[in-house]
Amino acid sequence: MVSEAKPSSGNRLSDIQISLLRLFDQNLSERETMELRKMMMDYFDGRLRNELDEVLEKKKYTESDYHRMLSDDNF
Repeated sequence: MVSEAKPSSGNRLSDIQISLLRLFDQNLSERETMELRKMMMDYFDGRLRNELDEVLEKKKYTESDYHRMLSDDNF
């Protein structure tokens, strides 16, 4: 399961935030910036999909469950 990020204390930046600021301060071209953003989006998309797969495996939903979820307000 995806681990939870530790909340930062006050207004202090986390190590990853500082690293990202340093990375984007490297005078990257617009193309390079977009490539980095896409890489980060792909990374988090993958994590989210993995977590979703785990939940679906645990819940063992069937196709009829999905139809009920879409049509029944009290599911």
